[in-house]
Amino acid sequence: MVSRTNPQNPLADLSVIPDAVSPALVVAGAVVLVAVLAELFHYVKVSRLAPLAFGPRRRWMFLAVVAPIFRVLALGMAAWGLSVLLLLPPATHRPGEIRDGDYRHLVLVLDVSRSMDVEDAGPLGKQKRSQRAADLIQSFFERVQAERYKTTVVAFANEAKPVVLDTLDREVVRNILTELPMRHAFKPGDTNLFAGLEEAAKIARKWPPGSAILMMVSDGDTVPATGMPKMPPSIGSNVVMVGVGNPTIGKALGGHTTRQDVSTLRQVAVRLSGAYHNGNDKQLATQLVSGLDERAKPKGGDKWTLREFALFLTGLGIGSLALIQILLTALGTGWEPGRRLGGHQTVVPEPVFGR
Repeated sequence: MVSRTNPQNPLADLSVIPDAVSPALVVAGAVVLVAVLAELFHYVKVSRLAPLAFGPRRRWMFLAVVAPIFRVLALGMAAWGLSVLLLLPPATHRPGEIRDGDYRHLVLVLDVSRSMDVEDAGPLGKQKRSQRAADLIQSFFERVQAERYKTTVVAFANEAKPVVLDTLDREVVRNILTELPMRHAFKPGDTNLFAGLEEAAKIARKWPPGSAILMMVSDGDTVPATGMPKMPPSIGSNVVMVGVGNPTIGKALGGHTTRQDVSTLRQVAVRLSGAYHNGNDKQLATQLVSGLDERAKPKGGDKWTLREFALFLTGLGIGSLALIQILLTALGTGWEPGRRLGGHQTVVPEPVFGR
């Protein structure tokens, strides 16, 4: 009954990072070593010609000491960054494309017991509870960036079964909500809310912390005072219990009266530190939807990857090399040997080498 869609791209595996960093460090180390030897040789020559470059007082001579240090550092950064970019797997980004780390997870836990076929839901009280549940979920998708959500559907009655895992296809979800007769996959028995919560917690355990929403849609049932399933860090308190069915007027079903059990659903929401919403005749509140969506936003979405860090160091290193040369040209040529008296005559000072 379970289907899986959109497996992760193997190139997104972060295990490739050490394979790129270590060789890049070797290349950068070799470049720095060669640069240090070259700068030492260059400094000897510069110190001998310093009076011509900086004047008799050697006012800017300290540049001959400081510039090589920054030049070596810049070469090392550029060498490391370029080596990493060369070794990392190629990556492309198209407009509108969503990176794997930017997806959020939505776990829909749906009550598919017999009572969900009772027609007492909606603003006019003429919808089946299951149809009202589908309308509420579709409304949620219309008010968030649905393309960023990987949706998992868990159906429960007397037990729980996963229906689809991490799908990006909203039509698959719509078909499950409106066309798939999931009730026939379960044996007759009492509704077990905890079974649905336990299955959802098991599925969400592997996801990053704070990246998922759990939405349970049910007409409620009695629950034990203990044994509440603990939600994993991926869900935390980002839980909403949505009730469907008339909460005041019951309808006969199988020898007993059924109505939305508001107190039970609210109790479960409180015990999970989540929220309860009576969706029988009202859509999910905009404030509630916005809060759920914001809390499920990937926490590491703005962090730099190795590729961005390599690009930054490459640009910084190459830019520094160009800037150092500009500064040396501007500051090192201010002194002109000789003094102009007028016309084309020039008085040349005595040599100052060796002072």
